[in-house]
Amino acid sequence: MVGMQELSVAVDAYLRSLRSERGLSPRTAQAYAGDLGILLDYCERAGIDGPGVLSLEVFRDLLWQQTQAGKAASSIARMAASFRGFTSWLEETGRGSDSARRLKSPKAGSTLPRVVSADGMRGILDALAERASSGDPVEQRDVAIIELLYASGIRVSECCSLDVGSVDLGRRVVRVVGKGDKERVVPFGAHAAKAIERWLEVGRRVLEQPRSGQALFLGARGGRLDARTVYALSREVLGAAPGGGPSGPHTFRHTAATHLLDGGADLRAVHEILGPSALGTPQ
Repeated sequence: MVGMQELSVAVDAYLRSLRSERGLSPRTAQAYAGDLGILLDYCERAGIDGPGVLSLEVFRDLLWQQTQAGKAASSIARMAASFRGFTSWLEETGRGSDSARRLKSPKAGSTLPRVVSADGMRGILDALAERASSGDPVEQRDVAIIELLYASGIRVSECCSLDVGSVDLGRRVVRVVGKGDKERVVPFGAHAAKAIERWLEVGRRVLEQPRSGQALFLGARGGRLDARTVYALSREVLGAAPGGGPSGPHTFRHTAATHLLDGGADLRAVHEILGPSALGTPQ
């Protein structure tokens, strides 16, 4: 547990600096100490080995757990500020990186959206692909749905309303009609394209019925897929994923936006991909 000891020593040194160098009141310093004590407990349970291993995803997951435990938005906001101050000090003193710099505080009366880590999403998609390898048409549909939701950030209603002609696999784009009947063209990646292609060539042909029409995704009886099925699928796959928080399909939208921003995408570009009234999602 050398790493945990190093992290504990760093927390103690940071708290001393708050009291001596920054002149915080005893009450404020005590609140920061409580927040960082929660961080130490979390890191010990999660096996975080030292300050150098702290990441933005660690802080996001911890705030989610605290939100689920009933902490007030004001307490979560102060906790986020405590973490940002701590990692800023870690970078200034050469003990670690400023990994909480982009950690956002919830607005009053709101909660933080759930964001699945990159490793968590890989686990979800790998498990779905393994299930689909059996050849079951519903499993092939399910992996195509989750791949598309994560790759494009589209809403569940937009996903269910897609037609076969909405998807251009060659250009890897999907034409979506969103809120206010506004149309936009959204790109997606190679993994999603491969899953959709397999669904179209194999799974959809098995489930297709005269009532299917041009619907891209079909239910088990051949009709157009409804949102309830996607919500049930999301609850299933997210329930087994690390971290806490909501398990609806909007989680994939939040996750897509966050991973794009983490990868260096411009906020305005992400807004255009997600569609009208979506600026609050990436923020």
